[in-house]
Amino acid sequence: MAKDEKPRDLMGYEALSMEAMRGVIRAALTRAASPRGLPGDHHFYVSFRTLAADVAIPPELRAKYPDEMTIVLQNQFWDLHAGETGFSVTLQFGGQPKSLSIPYAAVTRFVDPSVQFALQFPPALAVQTLRPPTAPVAAARAAAPEPAAASGGDGPKVVSLDTFRKK
Repeated sequence: MAKDEKPRDLMGYEALSMEAMRGVIRAALTRAASPRGLPGDHHFYVSFRTLAADVAIPPELRAKYPDEMTIVLQNQFWDLHAGETGFSVTLQFGGQPKSLSIPYAAVTRFVDPSVQFALQFPPALAVQTLRPPTAPVAAARAAAPEPAAASGGDGPKVVSLDTFRKK
């Protein structure tokens, strides 16, 4: 090997570290799904790619958030199940319960602002999981209004994580 050549990572350390970080998300959600629920002031902001493979969300949410969506797991969430490859949860949107199923590979950010803990995944890795939009999704994208940073009401709110970043 020439001196100027970068050594090849035959172990795949970047992929191994991403897998380990997603294991942290799985462990945190598993604890939150236990009968005792979220301890103390802990709560989670989970951002994910809505078009990633195996993401299952209602069509109206996919139309409203065609690229990325952030959900809040704090006070009002039900049926949280953390599995090996993803999690599912029921949240209220516009007063209506909606079930979501999200693979860990689709998660782009995981934040627990109560303890200033955050994991962020490189966009290049998140993009690799994207599937091409189908015709109805592409049409919904064109017709969908821009999502607001936060919604009103008592239900879950989609927020910008820029609010929590140090300046």
